[in-house]
Amino acid sequence: MREKILDLLAGKKMESAPAFSGLIHITAEGLQSEGLTFHEVHKDAGRMAKAAASTFKLSGLPSAVVPLDLYVEAEALGVQINFRENGEFEFPQVSKAKFASVKELAAEFDKGMENLRTGRIQLVCEAIRLLKTDIGDQAVIGGMIPGPYTLLLVIVEPGKMFLEMKKEPQIIQDALLHLSSFLAQVGADYREAGADFITIHDMGGSPAFIGPARYEQFVLPAEKSLIEKLPKPRVLSVCGNVSKSLHLLAETGADAISIDQTVDLATARLALKDTLLFGNLDPVQTLWQGDPAGVREAVISAKEAGVDAIWPGCDLVPQTPIQNIKSMNE
Repeated sequence: MREKILDLLAGKKMESAPAFSGLIHITAEGLQSEGLTFHEVHKDAGRMAKAAASTFKLSGLPSAVVPLDLYVEAEALGVQINFRENGEFEFPQVSKAKFASVKELAAEFDKGMENLRTGRIQLVCEAIRLLKTDIGDQAVIGGMIPGPYTLLLVIVEPGKMFLEMKKEPQIIQDALLHLSSFLAQVGADYREAGADFITIHDMGGSPAFIGPARYEQFVLPAEKSLIEKLPKPRVLSVCGNVSKSLHLLAETGADAISIDQTVDLATARLALKDTLLFGNLDPVQTLWQGDPAGVREAVISAKEAGVDAIWPGCDLVPQTPIQNIKSMNE
């Protein structure tokens, strides 16, 4: 299946859509099987790789993705991250934005991007190398990065940023392009370490959240720049109901677009004729809270609507039952 998925990512259509994911898909059962706790997998390459591989080992879903949080790049740029050591299955959070404004961030860009190889970026690269050695002959290995706008949202005070978007839009656009270059280098590092593809998880930059007009003005140029600089294959994952902006997503240049359960697949298929379409199983109601029969029904519906690959609509809830993931894969 690994080779078939690689062929698909290279643009070769398959008769039957495979199931895998380029988003975070670890489970509590997988962590338990490896003797891991969630908060410790983010700061140790060996533990990160074991956690990422555990879903494949228990369910057969032929993919593994790192990192296991969305703040590696923000941390490299100086943001403090709360790894929530007291929580059992809680994802890390940003403790505090690094910059009071985008203008302040822009001053740092003028000094260069010396932070590129600090923080956990190289740790993730090592986790990718470990995954390639462990399961790389059976499963595809994905590297995940945030989109430029999603990254900007967590490194700058949002209130000030939104004000600058209205009063000084050029500063925002320039900052997003700088962040695109930074993220492209991170993605290239992940690919060089052995990742088979890169997923851009632009949760905050979705047109469903900021509106089609702002998406076209601010996010689209930065996404296009990032995707152009990244080595293929590149998957763009967006959240929310983006039905009114599918034509804009088609302009990003992504090799594949991943959408969530709020988007009608048939509509998306018509709009994305020349782009691979991945989606869109509901990670909460179907995969976490549903049963195997419901998962199978959702998979069949997605295939009938014409998806090129079955993906969860977003990151998995860690408590998702392995049996449901097995049903998705089968």
